[in-house]
Amino acid sequence: MPHSRSAKKRLRQSIKQRLHNKSIRGAIKTQRKKFLAAAAGGDTEAATAEFRRTIKAYKKAAAKGVIHANAASRAESRLAHKLNTLTSGAPPAP
Repeated sequence: MPHSRSAKKRLRQSIKQRLHNKSIRGAIKTQRKKFLAAAAGGDTEAATAEFRRTIKAYKKAAAKGVIHANAASRAESRLAHKLNTLTSGAPPAP
């Protein structure tokens, strides 16, 4: 437990920030699941719309520092690959 006044404040701030970051990461996961469900359904229009929302969520989280920029970029790339295989009609890679 912190002893100094500033350490106590810092603890309060870090707890609040951790909960905020956790909610953003949870929202990203939910959005990603929505995209994957739309892609699995085979509806290209719905998948494209969900893809845009998902990419926006990833970029926003990376800009705020919630997730690392390279992690966001890697996730975007993988989701884009899924969308491209869906729209082109090619079988997905293993």
